Amino acid sequence: MVHEQTAVTDERARLRLNRYLDCLLRWAPRINLTGAEKRLDAFEMLVLPILGAEGLLVAPLIDVGSGNGSPGLILAALRPDLAFTLLEPRAKRWAFLREAAREMGSANVTVLRERSEAYRGPRAAMVTMRAVGLAPESLRPLLLPGGSVLVFGGPPLRGAEVIPLRFGSSAQRRCFT
Repeated sequence: MVHEQTAVTDERARLRLNRYLDCLLRWAPRINLTGAEKRLDAFEMLVLPILGAEGLLVAPLIDVGSGNGSPGLILAALRPDLAFTLLEPRAKRWAFLREAAREMGSANVTVLRERSEAYRGPRAAMVTMRAVGLAPESLRPLLLPGGSVLVFGGPPLRGAEVIPLRFGSSAQRRCFT
């Protein structure tokens, strides 16, 4: 078991993540954000598998199907120097994401209530997603030339580079030219 203190050494990032977990655990019973009922379980399920990916990021960044905030809000907490746009079409989850970003003090996060295929805003250098089930190729319209998609979890992706992360998880990166 990894303790929050040793997993996240930056004090300000740890504070933002603690605020995220507080908000998540308050909202989760009402809108089914996660099966985790305890703080440690939520940390191990939603935060720990993302740690280490913050060094892979390039901005601007779009997180698709942001739902419970992982990976989008987690990465934004770890990289307050980068701009994040979170896309979530479901009203209750969109409301949660807005509130969580506000409570975290994450001025680097914009939360939009829309589907990825409807998004018409600025394109990104990187798109992230977790458990969304979209093919990375379908996200190309969101990307700047030479951009990439970073996927957490899910089945192996054809043409993707598997990148080991800190605590035994991995991400898959698919680059487009």
